[in-house]
Amino acid sequence: MILVTGATGSVGGHLVRRLRQDGVPFKALVRDAAKGRSLGCDTVLGDFDDPGSIEAALAGVDRLFLNTAGAEPVEGEQPMVRRQKAAVDAAVRAGVSSVVKVSVWHAREGGKLAEGAHWPADQHLKASGLGWSLLRPSGFMQNFLARGGVFTAGGDFIGAPGDSRVSYIDCQDIADCAARLLVGPDRGNAAYVLTGPQALSQSEIAEELSVALGRRVRYVDLAPADLAASLTVRGVPARFAADVAELWGAVGRGAQATTTTAVRELTGHEARTFAEFVRRHRDALRAVSGR
Repeated sequence: MILVTGATGSVGGHLVRRLRQDGVPFKALVRDAAKGRSLGCDTVLGDFDDPGSIEAALAGVDRLFLNTAGAEPVEGEQPMVRRQKAAVDAAVRAGVSSVVKVSVWHAREGGKLAEGAHWPADQHLKASGLGWSLLRPSGFMQNFLARGGVFTAGGDFIGAPGDSRVSYIDCQDIADCAARLLVGPDRGNAAYVLTGPQALSQSEIAEELSVALGRRVRYVDLAPADLAASLTVRGVPARFAADVAELWGAVGRGAQATTTTAVRELTGHEARTFAEFVRRHRDALRAVSGR
């Protein structure tokens, strides 16, 4: 039996649909019963801040998909680290055999935001004695669907600095990789960097958006300092804004400019292209871009 956490998120939602399609026994951990019913699968109520509920959810589970949100510190604490470590400890006590965890590309000690937050949780899992797989994806294509995310008020695309290349990945491919690791033969303990098949420049991304939306979408080069300033104006704490801007600058210097073949090696199919993604989500992109 598999327990899927983060089941209503960008990756978890695709994973739920994949496991349902394949007829795999699983249940989804949800905090909201109504959202759980919309998934169309067996669900169990639980909250990572309620350890007892996680213990109960893991009853009868032998494989865990671990994916939690939240890389922004709260009063100096990183809740995601505490929650994921507690979930791993609960999995050990419950007799779970293996965990597939969504981490982040470039997770490292002392890294900013998600890069630094995932590192101690990853190390805790590795030291737990459980079987483990770490998925370390590039930027999500689904970020383009977030309202108020990557588009200006005029409908242009706010891209990474310097027209840098980014190997964005479709969350559906991340979910497909997770499904294979959860239900397939044991591959041993390993980390997988997951990317799309291409590292597109920001100008090329704007061209793909233009084709899909049937209008001119321009690339707006936003420097890290300008990003930090815009975030602080919107009420984001200065320290957090500075960390976001530092990561933004790293992307501009090519931190996500390479590609891997891990999606094909794990799933047997090629990673989905950005062009396929924007065609599939044309209506949603029109809605979030305001045009």
